Amino acid sequence: MRVRAVFDPTSLFQAFEATINAEIIYDRCATLTDQRPQGEPTVERHELEAFLTLAEELHFRRTSERLGLAQGRVSQIIQKLERRIGARLFERTSRKVALTPVGEKLRDDLLPAYQQVQRALADAAAAARGARDVLRVGYSSPMAAELVLKAADRLTARCPGSEVHIQEIHLSDPLGPIRSGQVHLQVTQLPIDEPDLAVGPVLIAEDRRLLVHHAHPFTRSTAVTLEDLAATTLVGFAAAAPLYWQEYHCPRRTPSGRPVPHVAVGNWHEALAMVGAGKGVTFASARDEQYHARPDIVWLPFLHLPRFEYATIWPRTGKTSLIQAFLHIINEEAPRLPVHRDAHGRALPPTAASAHSQ
Repeated sequence: MRVRAVFDPTSLFQAFEATINAEIIYDRCATLTDQRPQGEPTVERHELEAFLTLAEELHFRRTSERLGLAQGRVSQIIQKLERRIGARLFERTSRKVALTPVGEKLRDDLLPAYQQVQRALADAAAAARGARDVLRVGYSSPMAAELVLKAADRLTARCPGSEVHIQEIHLSDPLGPIRSGQVHLQVTQLPIDEPDLAVGPVLIAEDRRLLVHHAHPFTRSTAVTLEDLAATTLVGFAAAAPLYWQEYHCPRRTPSGRPVPHVAVGNWHEALAMVGAGKGVTFASARDEQYHARPDIVWLPFLHLPRFEYATIWPRTGKTSLIQAFLHIINEEAPRLPVHRDAHGRALPPTAASAHSQ
């Protein structure tokens, strides 16, 4: 069985270093400050590795664990890179790590080239091993990843010579990877209503939970409503996603029209950190608690908004036979969803069913 999860930063950067001329990357770094030092032809691989990993995690301990380095060593590497570039890349406090504008620009400039090389090398390696087809599949939650892995196992067993490469899709840009070709299809959170993207049937449907700090006043309430959100801060994502998607997941107004204060973060780990520090509340699906439970966060039932639903999406012009086979398998692997009916006995789709039951 050949299923590759694209998680190991070390191996990826070794391939990156072996394939991309580091001079090009250094030029991108230099454009941020217009101060390219003389006599320094390259940026060292471990500096790029540490920077991109920390830019994703925004947490020194998790970064050090992924890289297999001491936290102090990671900090030294980042400081050396900052001196080389001539600007701070991260703001560091006792509570959080955040990218500076220069750091954001460097990450955005480096990441597309790195991802393009990653895909090219993976496809070339698969061809060298005799794999005829490579399918790249994205996912945006641990429970979606479980479903994707099950479907990938069955696909590679059914289609000898094929490979499935999976990667996480961050909620800060839920549609970017599918549109840029990083993945051929993905299991992602609905709603998706885009003219260039096809959407499959709902695979997963989960009730919402409102995540709050364990000392938040909401923990003493018998039932939190949409109107109550105006009295707190809702942690959302700096999503490069359609406004209807953002509003579905993090409404900006209560039913009576009161504004809901918002703060945007870049990834799920940062959202948990904000809630755990008492800086706001956020939404997640009920089953996510088994993956992300923390002693400082309480998961409250919240039935006043539709459930979180996941479905496959793919470009309307890019449905290959391998994609078709994967879609068929993943629909078979998906858990059976309960069928709700309206007053006339007609079956309701999951979103409508959720609203109907409330």
